[in-house]
Amino acid sequence: MNKKALLALCIAVLIPVFCYMWLKEASDGAVIMPRHFLMDTVMESVKDGKQVSDTIWHKTADITLTNQLGDTVSLYDKPGKIIVIDYIFTHCRSICPVLTRNMAKLQHSFIVGGETRNKIDTSIVQFVSFTIDAKRDTVKALKDYADRFGVNHDNWWMLTGDDKKIAKFAFDELKVDKFNETPVDSDFVHTNLFVVLDKDYVVRGYYNGLDTIEVSKLARDIGLLMLEKDKKKKSEVFIEIIGLKWLWLVIVILVVFFVAYMSKRQKING
Repeated sequence: MNKKALLALCIAVLIPVFCYMWLKEASDGAVIMPRHFLMDTVMESVKDGKQVSDTIWHKTADITLTNQLGDTVSLYDKPGKIIVIDYIFTHCRSICPVLTRNMAKLQHSFIVGGETRNKIDTSIVQFVSFTIDAKRDTVKALKDYADRFGVNHDNWWMLTGDDKKIAKFAFDELKVDKFNETPVDSDFVHTNLFVVLDKDYVVRGYYNGLDTIEVSKLARDIGLLMLEKDKKKKSEVFIEIIGLKWLWLVIVILVVFFVAYMSKRQKING
């Protein structure tokens, strides 16, 4: 086989692969993902003789408190899930009931059908409500409050503990003071924000929990974050290509036709 024929064969084999990769990359990039918010630092490195910048996003620290069932739980107890956080207190007569009602609607939007009909899909998202008045919000008070709003306890924690620890987490880890529309008291974190963490515990959104349109956007963004791929796993694209039987069938057919065509040409020229 001469060089021209070999080149043509390579093109016939590679075109379907490159077309698939291009279409896949284009479709992945067509969706606008929720952005990152809290940057820790920018790492500078040299790759192939070029200066490369890599942003290190802030990973939310773990926190251990007590939930409405009396269990000691930690944020990191729920790996691989999107986490939605808000701040409430049970005797609140202003924004807290609205926040809890909207979060309850959000929780119930993840009800699944089939054999698990009317069951909450707890594999996707974990809801977390921190009380900002732990002295009065005992385990029993939180349980009664949760039951009043029809909370499913399987994937919604209402947490109580040390007030200062809870406030420190809100300001140092979630930075709610930077994204709240009005100033937030450092001793009493009364905010209308829903804060969303991705599967790596990185903040990916601040939403007005009193606004139904914002809450609907939050629900959409949860789905996007669940589908988000780890940048470190880009090699999986090649593994996926290997598993595409239809693509290899197209390549085989092209090669067969090409070989048959070249054999016919050789006979005519011979």
